[in-house]
Amino acid sequence: MKDHNYCVIMAGGIGSRFWPLSRKEMPKQFIDFFGTGSTLLQQTYDRYSRLVGADRVFVVTNTDYTALVSEQLPTLPVEHILSEPTRRNTAPCLAWATYHIHAIDPEATIVFTPSDHLIMKEEEFTQAIKAGMEFINRSPCLLCVGIRPNRPETRYGYIQIGDEGEDTFHSVKTFTEKPERELAEIFVESGEFYWNAGIFLGKSDTIINAFRTHVPELAFHFEANGEETSPYSTPAQERHFIEEHFPSCPNVSIEYGLLEKADNVYVMTCDFGWSDLGTWSTFHNLLPKDGEENATVSTHGMYYDCHGCLTATSQPKKLIVAQGLEDYLIIDTDQVLLICPKDDPAMLRKIINDAQVKMGDEYV
Repeated sequence: MKDHNYCVIMAGGIGSRFWPLSRKEMPKQFIDFFGTGSTLLQQTYDRYSRLVGADRVFVVTNTDYTALVSEQLPTLPVEHILSEPTRRNTAPCLAWATYHIHAIDPEATIVFTPSDHLIMKEEEFTQAIKAGMEFINRSPCLLCVGIRPNRPETRYGYIQIGDEGEDTFHSVKTFTEKPERELAEIFVESGEFYWNAGIFLGKSDTIINAFRTHVPELAFHFEANGEETSPYSTPAQERHFIEEHFPSCPNVSIEYGLLEKADNVYVMTCDFGWSDLGTWSTFHNLLPKDGEENATVSTHGMYYDCHGCLTATSQPKKLIVAQGLEDYLIIDTDQVLLICPKDDPAMLRKIINDAQVKMGDEYV
């Protein structure tokens, strides 16, 4: 029997938290961070191609990155790349992809995923996503993926499970975005909260009905709106339609715009070695280290009286030597050398903003 499973990879982010290795012209999803010969986008594509089939994978990205997507995924048909004319957060991104796929297959079951996740347990991951697809095919709901936390992480969103559900599937009680340390500790101790992995599943008709009910101003922009023919009839028609309507979409996340409002949202609790490669500190935690917790990527590092440092470069085989540093970043690219504390994302944002103000876009 033919299934109706599809995957949408969201790959339009700038990746500013990994500056200067990740830049506007080459964001982190297009970078081979671990020196494996495969970028984060390519790893994500391979993972979901095995799950739903290569002909059922779509990539949503910014127009600036359409060529990069085609270059890194040469077997992906160009009509499977949905190029946003402007950035409008995850709700418009998911809405467009849903309407696009629904026009192809009204019975579609869709899994949406960011392009920059790491999955350490591939078999457990595959089993979980398959179970999630089976669940939403028998239950008209919106399904999130929750990861059991192993520490009070303040950089992730949390999902509190409710009382209704079965096995690993639970109703959602609350969403909390990036709590303070004290609250994150309470969340972990309670056993009721899971990290929000940012992976989302639903039937296309269920998602569209939810948008119509809870975000009607967004649904309006992706529906025919009285036009005689469907705006998704041909690629040219759709492109014209999107160029006209997408920039007017509200800039809102899928969690805030839809999931926090709908009453049919469930969470599938999982443990498949998930990590959101969201900060340099997270990246450092995943890397092999020396006896003093120093990590080196794509280069040669020598450390003297250093602890907890991370060294990376865009210039392979370059030797970087550090002395007397603790918990520092040393990131070397062809245009920027960054040396700063590893665990201060607020300072990194200030550095990027200052560089843009003083130097323009050349260095960001």
